[in-house]
Amino acid sequence: MEPESYYFLEHRQDLWTFIRRNPEWYRYLTRDTERINEIDQLAKQYFGKTIPQRLEKAQHNIQLVRMLIDMAGAFRD
Repeated sequence: MEPESYYFLEHRQDLWTFIRRNPEWYRYLTRDTERINEIDQLAKQYFGKTIPQRLEKAQHNIQLVRMLIDMAGAFRD
C-alpha cells in the first residue's frame, strides 16, 4: 500500500475499522490508491453516517420523544 494511503487510513479510525471488517479492501487499495474516495463513501454508508441515514435516525428519535411525552401526559390525566 502506498505510504500516503496508509497515513490517511491511519488517521481515520472509521476507515481503519471498515477495512478490518472488509479485508478485501486491503487488496483494492494496494492495487489502486485512487479508490480511497470510494472506501470513504462506503464506510459512511456502513456506519450510517450519510445524511439520509442521519435524518432517519433523528426522525426516529423525535418520534420516540413524542411517544414518551404522550405517555407521560396520559398518566397525568
